[in-house]
Amino acid sequence: MDIHDADERSTRQRVVDSILQHGPSTARQLADRLRLTPAAIRRHLTALLADGTLADAEQRVYGARGRGRPSKIFSLTDVGRSEFHHTYDALAIAAMRRLQEAAGPEAVRSLTEDRLSGIELQFNELREEEPGRAAVEILEQTLADNGYAPVVRPVASGDQLCQHHCPVAHVAAEFPVLCEVETALFSRLLDSHVQRLATIAHGDGVCTTHVPRPVTQTIATLQEVNPS
Repeated sequence: MDIHDADERSTRQRVVDSILQHGPSTARQLADRLRLTPAAIRRHLTALLADGTLADAEQRVYGARGRGRPSKIFSLTDVGRSEFHHTYDALAIAAMRRLQEAAGPEAVRSLTEDRLSGIELQFNELREEEPGRAAVEILEQTLADNGYAPVVRPVASGDQLCQHHCPVAHVAAEFPVLCEVETALFSRLLDSHVQRLATIAHGDGVCTTHVPRPVTQTIATLQEVNPS
């Protein structure tokens, strides 16, 4: 491999890393982040689409659409994610099938809860160290340390916790209880009735969890907008 090929591969890896960190992105967003020219980013995206690392789709536009064709948005495929380490493989799926046959669904749930206990322990340790820090920020850091590539984005009704990588996506596709237990854990850690909006295991580009703003905070905000 010559220097040019090595540089091309390095840049394409940066494109993949950027999408993993920030989620599905347009060519312009990627070019801006990576400081690439439009021609360069198009070349790399074409190569990544061709080898199955990325998939593209028209970007959703809410409200009035401007002139011109909608932008394409690029996301990682299962092939692209496989470049990152999945905690479980076909052997793990086979083992969980055997466990479910031998001991029932509750045994699978219990195993899943045990697997996530480390995240809960780390979250609680961080919260003791920084008691004034927002719980959702602590959860974001904890998930980042465990390979979930999370980003917290504020929305009108609270926050959205977006996980751009799932170490157990292949297993969760067959055993949805993994997602259920994880969602229940988030709800407990954040003391909030969170709602799972999308999951990588079910074919979505990102695992998205809505964390609603506390009711008391929402009431206070409404009172500020509409004082009696």
